[in-house]
Amino acid sequence: MASISRSDALLASIREGRMLTTSEKLSLIVSLSIPSILAQISATVMFFIDYAMVGHLGEKATASVGLVETTTWLLGGLASAANMGFSVQVAHFIGANDFEAARRVLRQSLVCCFLWSFILSMVCVAVHAQLPFWLGGTADIAGDASMYFLIIGLAGIFFQMEGLAGSMLKCSGNMRIPSALNIMMCVLDVVFNYIFIYQLDMGVKGAAMGTGLAELITALLMLYFLLFRNKMLRLIGHVGSFRPKADTIKTAFKIGAPMGLQHLLMGSAQVVSTIIVAPLGTVAIAANSMAITVESLCYMPGYGIAEAATTLVGQSIGAGQRLLTRSFAHMSVGLGIDVMTLMGVLMWIFAPELMAVMSPVDEIVRLGAEVLRIEAWAEPMFAAAIVCNGVFVGAADTMIPAIMSLCSMWCVRLSLAAMLAKDYGLKGVWTAMAIELTFRGSIFLLRLWRGRWASHQTTKKVEA
Repeated sequence: MASISRSDALLASIREGRMLTTSEKLSLIVSLSIPSILAQISATVMFFIDYAMVGHLGEKATASVGLVETTTWLLGGLASAANMGFSVQVAHFIGANDFEAARRVLRQSLVCCFLWSFILSMVCVAVHAQLPFWLGGTADIAGDASMYFLIIGLAGIFFQMEGLAGSMLKCSGNMRIPSALNIMMCVLDVVFNYIFIYQLDMGVKGAAMGTGLAELITALLMLYFLLFRNKMLRLIGHVGSFRPKADTIKTAFKIGAPMGLQHLLMGSAQVVSTIIVAPLGTVAIAANSMAITVESLCYMPGYGIAEAATTLVGQSIGAGQRLLTRSFAHMSVGLGIDVMTLMGVLMWIFAPELMAVMSPVDEIVRLGAEVLRIEAWAEPMFAAAIVCNGVFVGAADTMIPAIMSLCSMWCVRLSLAAMLAKDYGLKGVWTAMAIELTFRGSIFLLRLWRGRWASHQTTKKVEA
């Protein structure tokens, strides 16, 4: 409780315009990062266990999930972009001590994000049958793959609302509730998956249903803590209109559209990468998918620190504290690089053991371990890209970073992957990935140090 009070006091100091000491800034970054890191790691463990469960059904079951995995990530990215378009505005208003304006944005976000998630779910329904074939899958895995994608797509509404509520809580400085609920979701997912996959013998379809049910329960609880319990943003006792207003939507679009386009084209690039891998065979598809899940254990701490950076930078900009904004940005990026470098070393050492948990197939384990050890060398610069992006989002600077990411992915990674896959197979694809992540981290660091990202401002009067 003392640590919670200290974090709240330090966040209040930002809004009051007081400059923090170096130790206070580091303490605040760490205190906000740790719950988010734990939640990110637990989410990765959830997928890790999911794949382990599905992996024991055989390589075809694993390949069917792996085939559509990048497309589900694409949908998640589009949902996240919509959420951030509104939550960054809320962070800026909280930093400016304008809680009523923050609640107005929140009301509008609930309507807009629900409608957006409904549209995405209908797209999933329309394309699910043909998607596995578009991705280069064969008939023996297409049935399971399409059904898995359909169920995950229909559950996207739960994912959207859970993510929106979580983002709003985090931007208010409350990292603990969203993190605890996300950890709970991981536990529920494992329990439900066990029931649906093994007890009810539903196989791959059961894995999707377990995940969807866990997301539904978590979304309901997340919305409860946001709308009823959060001191800054709760709507109980604060009457207002839920009708979307032009100014709020315009600002959300300005922030979220570049992120959405980035997720769309980055996700499309991941899909293209899947198409490059697909002709290499089911072993390569399974090894690629499982290695991506294992590698996410390494970069999830970076995303946790990035979330803390988004909150701190957003509130500092809203409070008009430019020097504090830059200090939080630089310290967050440095911490992210340190943590992910350590994680990369551990991943290199334990790659075979981690892959062995995922699959009992020796060939998949061997190939997966080889590509993980290639990727481990890129983790420090991958950290720079992840946390810098969190800083830029907090500053509502999304257009230029999106363009930088897209150019890096499409011009560096995919072109190299297409060339190297011919001679080196999956190892060539992952070598291209490592080179691209190092390049992207370098150009993001350059933008961070130049400092132009800190000039953005979104806090302005919100129409009642």
